[in-house]
Amino acid sequence: MGNTVSCCVSPESSPKLPSRLPAERLEEVQTSTEVSDDNTVPYLQHISDREIPDELALESNPSDHARVSTIFLSKSQTDGEKSWHYTIISCSTIFIDDSTVSQPNLKSTIKCVTLAIYYHIKNRDSDRSLDIFDEKLHPLSREPVPDDYLHVDPEHKLIYRFVRTLFSAAQLTAECAIVTLVYLERLLTYAELDISPANWKLIVLGAILLASKVWDDQAVWNVDYCQILKDITVEDMNEMERHFLELLQFNINVPASVYAKYYFDLRQLADDNNLSFPLEPLNNQRAQKLEAISRLCEDKYKDLSRAAMRRSLSADNLIGIRRSNAVLS
Repeated sequence: MGNTVSCCVSPESSPKLPSRLPAERLEEVQTSTEVSDDNTVPYLQHISDREIPDELALESNPSDHARVSTIFLSKSQTDGEKSWHYTIISCSTIFIDDSTVSQPNLKSTIKCVTLAIYYHIKNRDSDRSLDIFDEKLHPLSREPVPDDYLHVDPEHKLIYRFVRTLFSAAQLTAECAIVTLVYLERLLTYAELDISPANWKLIVLGAILLASKVWDDQAVWNVDYCQILKDITVEDMNEMERHFLELLQFNINVPASVYAKYYFDLRQLADDNNLSFPLEPLNNQRAQKLEAISRLCEDKYKDLSRAAMRRSLSADNLIGIRRSNAVLS
């Protein structure tokens, strides 16, 4: 039927894999051709040839694989031994926090995420950056940037107020904060950058902007952020978003296992730094809510099991019918 092009055709030698570097530094991926009916057609590279081998990805990309430790947790542990704080409650009342992996507590999550950013800045290896994220070149406000902005590390409170303002004004969720941290570490790994006093605001803003569009059902438009940060233009936001996506190589996927790893590592970070999640007594209303959620999840898994069983029985019946037809024929 003439020439065909298939993504499942494998050449004799796979093209070299592109490195996790910024788009402007990437080399063109080698291409191959396939001969069919004396005509040459372009070869479409198989998706498995475009993916990074597991051993390479696991070595340097914690935002892609659940088996790699998060960067922020390792940086937070370079300050030496943490002080442990225990609260002993001697009573018959049960206290629980309302933060779960599917519904994290917003305020506590933002505190943990901004603390992770703080440790990224404080314990950075160097000051590698790009002009697109330099606050001196792309200021967020009309106030002059201090001359020593390159050397003065921001306090955790300053980072928290900046992120908290954006999340409150844009009405973003706690899950979006976790995905923001995933994108931030993915950017630092892929583009080989360091988050520093000179670029942390624009990098965080770009990660929040992208996370809000990918995660939340009702995404916040770039012009909406210009209403929050009144001295930045839509053109600047668009340009930063485009560069951010290019540096991520348009990889905005966050597997569930990676999301869960970041959530529990943030809980570990909170424990190491005495940032306790708010505890509330387990009253009748909260107990009924937990029971309802548990029953809902149990029913959901039962429905999935029944659906899988029906698909299995349907497949068995189909195989039996085909065998009967084969015998009759």
